[in-house]
Amino acid sequence: MKVAIVHDDLVQFGGAERVVLCLHEMFPDAPIYTSFASERWQEIAKKEKINLVTSFMQKLPGIETLYRAYALALLFPLAFERFDFSDFKVVISSSSRFAHGIITKPNTVHLCFRHSPPRMLWETNEYFKNEASLKGRLGKVFKTLSLLPISYMRLWDYTASQRVDKFIANSKSVQRKILKLYGCNSEVIHPFTDSLEAKNLTPNLKMEPYYLIVSRLLSWKKIEIAIEACDRLSVDLLIAGEGPDRKRLEGLSSSRVKFLGYVSDEDKRKLMVSCKALLFPQEEDFGITPVEAMSLGKPVVAYRGGGAVETVVEGKTGMFFYPQSSEALMDALRSFDPLRYNSQDCISQAKKFNKEAFMGAVKASVESLYVQGS
Repeated sequence: MKVAIVHDDLVQFGGAERVVLCLHEMFPDAPIYTSFASERWQEIAKKEKINLVTSFMQKLPGIETLYRAYALALLFPLAFERFDFSDFKVVISSSSRFAHGIITKPNTVHLCFRHSPPRMLWETNEYFKNEASLKGRLGKVFKTLSLLPISYMRLWDYTASQRVDKFIANSKSVQRKILKLYGCNSEVIHPFTDSLEAKNLTPNLKMEPYYLIVSRLLSWKKIEIAIEACDRLSVDLLIAGEGPDRKRLEGLSSSRVKFLGYVSDEDKRKLMVSCKALLFPQEEDFGITPVEAMSLGKPVVAYRGGGAVETVVEGKTGMFFYPQSSEALMDALRSFDPLRYNSQDCISQAKKFNKEAFMGAVKASVESLYVQGS
């Protein structure tokens, strides 16, 4: 069974990219196809002996920062449709944007692990809301000019989805979106995280009086809700992560909020072990960060929506707030007591999202689809 793996792009190093590395661990001979890869990822591929295949987009100037402009120029669909998978029996795509748009021959089966339908296409207003780069006259011009290519890409996205032989959704939330937007059924297989025990860590750091956010800084993640809530309650908030929304968020913050920028995995774990709780104000399709926090014995205060409702157990490993507003989060934080939560309960819940279970479920799905297509 000759397998190929496809991913949107290799720039960040988040949950989706860990899924890609896990897929390659399952199928070590499989090449990884992607639109473009950063220098860091090219080094990772060399170190892990991964046959990395990039598209013509690899050579485009400023691709890592101008990827949305190139998307509106309709280059991503072209890049993925030009890949040739004639030599493969199974292709596994990992997609939240365009990787599912590959074209395979009738005797090649295509399994798509769908992290989410593209937010830029299907949740456009929310996706671009509060983008600092889209303010003013130039921003209005950009939004107007983007209407036609976004409408076209919605049609392309739907058409591409019909070429997929089977979808795997990373949560029930995404499963519902796949059914509504594409009219396709899917199997739910949750992503994974490594547990505290698996890393042989001993959390001997004492709890400090701060809340923590670990996130890429994007406008749709609603981090300003947590900033306003913590400012008004006069409690400390640490924010780990980088992203294009950082400048705007810093302008909304008082001295009680500290931006840490990029942090290593080791520093992230130390921050989680020492915090009162992880705050999760966004609606993610799955959201691996709450599971990471729970794997370190920490409770989560999350917006009641998206994947968090599938991972956090209310009253046992965390609490929810609703609606998605600073006032609702303030009400939750006023009643939140970290001592009510047992760290072992949090760790036990996180263990349900383990790598071995994920690999077993994906392997079974691949083999079943391969047999059906034979």
